[in-house]
Amino acid sequence: MGATNPKAGIPVAAQMAKLIGELLFAMLGSLIKDWGNSLLLKVGAWLDTRVHGRATRIVVGLLLGLAAYFLVPIVIGLFTL
Repeated sequence: MGATNPKAGIPVAAQMAKLIGELLFAMLGSLIKDWGNSLLLKVGAWLDTRVHGRATRIVVGLLLGLAAYFLVPIVIGLFTL
């Protein structure tokens, strides 16, 4: 019977610790995503009041998009280590 069970030989405490670790990791990830989303909305609202003119908004938007183009893969790579 033990050969058919891939988790044979792993103590129950280790299995529970792994399960709790996965749940905590998921909760922490969700919390960080929510904080990041609210932070981006606040920064966007603050920046909207500071930048005047259509051309300036386009330039600022392009610069932010360019920064995101390079930073998002780096951040994703760090979280997948």
